[in-house]
Amino acid sequence: EEPTTRLLSEIFSCLEPELRGFLDVCNKVHPFGCLQVLVALNDSIFEMWGSSSALPSSFLNTLLGNMLLLAKSNFNKYIVSVSKSKHNSRPLQTRWQWAGSMVTHGSAWQAERVPYGHAAPAPSSETGLDMDVSAPLWLNINSLSSANLKVNTDMVMMENFHHIHCFLCQKKIHCLEARKIEAKQRYSEHMEKYVIKYLGQPLEKLNHFFEGVKARVAQGVKEEDVSFQLAYSKQELRKVIEKYPGKEVKRALENLYRKIHKYLSPEENLLPVVWHAMEQEFIRQYQEFEDLIQRCYTGSGIAMDFTMEDLLSYFNSITLSN
Repeated sequence: EEPTTRLLSEIFSCLEPELRGFLDVCNKVHPFGCLQVLVALNDSIFEMWGSSSALPSSFLNTLLGNMLLLAKSNFNKYIVSVSKSKHNSRPLQTRWQWAGSMVTHGSAWQAERVPYGHAAPAPSSETGLDMDVSAPLWLNINSLSSANLKVNTDMVMMENFHHIHCFLCQKKIHCLEARKIEAKQRYSEHMEKYVIKYLGQPLEKLNHFFEGVKARVAQGVKEEDVSFQLAYSKQELRKVIEKYPGKEVKRALENLYRKIHKYLSPEENLLPVVWHAMEQEFIRQYQEFEDLIQRCYTGSGIAMDFTMEDLLSYFNSITLSN
């Protein structure tokens, strides 16, 4: 075997320099060339190791092993440069500046797996994709919470994490499975915050009134005695309820829908999801208000100006008209 290896090395002495030059060209032609070469070499060597006719000391195996080391080195250098660019990027008042990074790098990874039969991914390259690309991306998205954005921060973070989660669900990149789960969780959390914040607007004064009622009960005031509190008397409750006739509530919901439609990104198609979540939260609030009236203002005859059926018809009408 060794004499054969030496003979082949002499005959093909120019092969390794040529391959090194080829790797350099790949890196210059396309930013992800190093990843494509790394995956191709990795798969070829795994295939050789599974063959009884290819010994570890064979000429071809040694040659490809050297090229694999070079490809890994090139890939690591690229990951370091990407990591630095992510760490050094400054928050901008846009919603897609960082999610696009994960999509770009993940798409490249997925694209390079396809031509080679979905073989087992190279551990070092997967680790690099997770720790050096996605980790800085996560940090930058998290920095949005303190950024001075012109739009709602929870909306921007909701859309970014939703975008990442959908992408990772499609691509099924094994090393980013934990990131996919986290992205879904963060997307749900920020959607809940976004919904709760904006739902306070259609019934803001009513919501504020009942928050005060709940606070009094939590402080130890008996439910039947709440109405004797000056700020939460039956008369005050009637005044607040009068501010929200059914027509005004529907108009407020229509304005809310237009506002959400204006600011949500059409690319994510989150409007139906967010609107449904708002409907569910609004129903929950309505039921809570009705329950507090029954418990704290028993026998007063006080009721909301609109019923649950009215509320459902408002949402249905707005959805169908848009």
